[in-house]
Amino acid sequence: MASQDWFDKDFYKVLGVSKDVSQSELKKTYRKLARQYHPDSNPGDAKAEAKFKEISEAYSVLSDEEQRKEYDQVRAMGSGARFTAPGGAGNGGFEDVFGSMFNQGGRGQSYTFQQGGGGQYDDLLGGLFGNGRFGQSTGGYRGYGGPTPGQDVSASTTIDFQTAVTGETVHLTVDGETVKVRIPAGVTDKQRIRVPRKGRPSPDGGERGDLYLTVTVRKHPVFERDGLHLRVNVPVTFAEATLGATIEVPTLSGDVVRLKVAPGTPSGRVLRVKGRGVATKKGTGDLLATVQVVVPSHLTKAGEEALKAFEQTLPDENPRDELLAKAKASAR
Repeated sequence: MASQDWFDKDFYKVLGVSKDVSQSELKKTYRKLARQYHPDSNPGDAKAEAKFKEISEAYSVLSDEEQRKEYDQVRAMGSGARFTAPGGAGNGGFEDVFGSMFNQGGRGQSYTFQQGGGGQYDDLLGGLFGNGRFGQSTGGYRGYGGPTPGQDVSASTTIDFQTAVTGETVHLTVDGETVKVRIPAGVTDKQRIRVPRKGRPSPDGGERGDLYLTVTVRKHPVFERDGLHLRVNVPVTFAEATLGATIEVPTLSGDVVRLKVAPGTPSGRVLRVKGRGVATKKGTGDLLATVQVVVPSHLTKAGEEALKAFEQTLPDENPRDELLAKAKASAR
C-alpha cells in the first residue's frame, strides 16, 4: 500500500468501528464484512470485490498491533498532509510531515524517494517505525490482505432408510480427523448437507472451510418416500376387498395400525393414516397404504364351484366396455 494511503484513508471508518475497538471486536466485524463482500459470494460483482479489497486493507493494518500504532501516529499528524518531491511547492508537504515529527520546521531539508520495491522512501519510513516496509501487507484474498478461509471439503456417507427419516448424529473421518455431523430428519437420497467450519483450516489464521456431505440412503424393503409421506403396498384378499374388512398395516416404527377396507374396494385405492409419515421442522407427512387385491393362484374344487356359483349372481356387464369405447373413439 502506498504511504499516502495512511494519511488519506480512515480504516476505522471503512470497517465501521471506533478508534478504541478491541482486537476481538475488530476481528468479529471484519469476518462479518468479509463474508458479505467476498468475491466468491458475489461472482462478477466488481463493486463487492473492490469493497472486499478495501476492508481487507483496513483489517490488515488494524489487526496488527504494531502497524495499528504506527497508523494512529501517522493519522494524528493530519489527514491533509501530502508527500511531494524535493523542491516541490506548496504547504503541508513531505518536509512538513517530518519537520513536525522531529520538532523542526522542516524547511531546507532535502529528501529523495522512488516508488516501487527498494525505494529510499519506503526504507526511510520503515526504519523510522521499526518495520521493514511501510504499510506492507501479505496474505489474504488475491493479495488484498486479511486472513483467508480454509478450503472446503467434500465427503459422502451411506445411511439406512430409518436414519434418513428420523435423523441421527454420525461420526465421519475427514482428512484423518473425526468429525461429528448431525443428519437432519427427512434427509433424502443424494442430498448435499453443508457443515460449517468442518473443512480444512485456514493457512493464515482465518476461518476453517466448510464440509459438504453427500448422503446416500439405502432402500427400505417395505416403505418408499414420497416427499414427507411414506408409501406402502398392502395386499388384501378378494373376499376382503369385496365384502370389506379391518386389516393391520405396518408403520416405520415397527408397530401396526388397523385400517378399515370398505366393501367393494378396488385394487390401487389409497388408505391414509394421518401423521405417520416423515416428521421434520417443515411439517409431518402421512402413511399412504395402497390396496393391492391378491388373486388366489389355486382353488380347491369346492372353492372353484362356489366361485362359479357366485359369478352367476353378478350383473351381466363387461367392466372393460368403457375402456374399449375410449380407445375406439381416440383412434378415429
